[in-house]
Amino acid sequence: MFGRRQWGLLAFLIANTFVNLVWGEVRTWDSRHSIEKIDVRVVYFVPNDRQPLTDWRRRVDYFCQRIEQFHAQEYDGQSVLTTTVEAEPFVSKMSTQQLRVGDGDAIFFRTLREVDASFDWDESDSDAFPIVLVLSEINWRPLDDFYRLRQTDNGLEFEGQLIDSQHFPGATSGGARATYLSREGKGWGLVSADGWRVPYRGSDCVVYHEGVGHTIGLPHPEPGNGSVMSFGQYRGWISESWLDKDQKLRLGWQPNESKEENSEDNLFRQFRAIPNPLEPKSGDEVFLKLDLPSDAVVQSCVAEVQTDVRGPWLESTASFRDESRTDLTSISLGRFDRKTPVSYRVNVTLEDGQSEELWGYFQVGAPQEIASLNHRSVLSDEAAQKPRESSSFSVKAESDQLEALDLAEVWKQGDWTVEEGNRIVSPKMYGAKIELPGKVSGPYRLIAIVEPLDAPNGLILGSRMGESRFVTLLNYAQGDQSLSALENVDGKNVGNFTTVNRALFKTGQLSQIVLTVTDDAVSVSVDGVPVVEWSGKATDLSLSDYWRTPDQSSLFLGTYDCRYRFHRVTLQTSK
Repeated sequence: MFGRRQWGLLAFLIANTFVNLVWGEVRTWDSRHSIEKIDVRVVYFVPNDRQPLTDWRRRVDYFCQRIEQFHAQEYDGQSVLTTTVEAEPFVSKMSTQQLRVGDGDAIFFRTLREVDASFDWDESDSDAFPIVLVLSEINWRPLDDFYRLRQTDNGLEFEGQLIDSQHFPGATSGGARATYLSREGKGWGLVSADGWRVPYRGSDCVVYHEGVGHTIGLPHPEPGNGSVMSFGQYRGWISESWLDKDQKLRLGWQPNESKEENSEDNLFRQFRAIPNPLEPKSGDEVFLKLDLPSDAVVQSCVAEVQTDVRGPWLESTASFRDESRTDLTSISLGRFDRKTPVSYRVNVTLEDGQSEELWGYFQVGAPQEIASLNHRSVLSDEAAQKPRESSSFSVKAESDQLEALDLAEVWKQGDWTVEEGNRIVSPKMYGAKIELPGKVSGPYRLIAIVEPLDAPNGLILGSRMGESRFVTLLNYAQGDQSLSALENVDGKNVGNFTTVNRALFKTGQLSQIVLTVTDDAVSVSVDGVPVVEWSGKATDLSLSDYWRTPDQSSLFLGTYDCRYRFHRVTLQTSK
């Protein structure tokens, strides 16, 4: 039998449904506000001690497009969702540490109040229900969201949702929140870094769940199901989810019984791209298994991967077996020669004009193996500091430096050797050097995959900015210290203000180095973690006689008292 409380709830539901039917429009959960039009202001939020992602806008636009498509299909046009992305990142007045004081609710209200106060709501569309959706650069608690690691007393441990070997959003350090402000007639949503910054399968569900669902008052449906307001984020992309029908009816949505399946919806609903194998090992070729409409004729399919959330995206293009272009079932992402997280995005365009993009994530190596890479200071203070502003860099050309290298012709110091697969090995001596074939006349990026064969010691990347030569020194062993720095800065070598004391390499273990040089800045990361950030004039940099090579315009590699195997050296230029 129903008790007083149950009868009261039932009466409330009936009354609200009646109100919505009378109004003849979809309204918020409490029926107070129309949601025939919803205006979502999307803000990329960055604490003042952090640096925005260089490709933040493309990431934000992807999620906006996904939630708009989902909303349009679920409401059949009875509610229209429009997203407006703020043109520039919102740089907070507070630091990461200041924002994190208190619990997850505290960081939510601290963040949203600061952002909301910056808006002039009188300029907004008065007919639309307003929502502020913040996509934050940080989590509630320290978490390397790309590696999915948190610091514990026992070292770095995996934190995240791993279901049937697939990664989904949901780290406890994340702290996504939302609230429906009924009296004020608006909604606030916050998606932490774990929920969107790295695009796990289901991240678009999180953005809608917090940014649109809870902000109009939708609760979690009972019993739980695979809908976007329930467990959708743990099951797949938002295109694989739905809004609970009973909830939509409660809002005043009217089902269109005569609606026929629209073929234009097929690609959005049916396109999936799942890694195969789901947990690849180093050296395995990884494919994306593609699910497409059965009658789809593919015009093009392009995939990109990223092994550093601030690093470059590398592209691969699908090949077709026959001219019909109806047999595309997978696309290769290549092989990964080390344990690493990988973000991917794949875009498919059909001959009828339909186009869709999916973003996802996997790890090469099991999570416990990723966590075992604990020589990386993934949560160090240095990794969180905001680097100085630098010029932007866009890739126009790319070349394999080892493939173009001829050991018999190139200038070198020491007995360098070549191995199968165009890998080269430096000698164990003080000051081994070898010039690279690539020439640069402007901004460039050098990406190197290296493996120390002895106890790690100095690795050198001979560099140029303008007419100035200098070196990037990494992991120079001095007593119990492992020093990295730019040399020379204002005439000073290691020990200058760019110097970092942190072990970067392990014997027999591969690491990725990304060196980016623009017109006024140098940045270096190792295994996705920033190591050196510098900005200034090219004339502030110089090269000591010890590392000088004959060709004043060349880039070069160097090693100091350690043999290094160079598995890959890629030069990207912007001209």
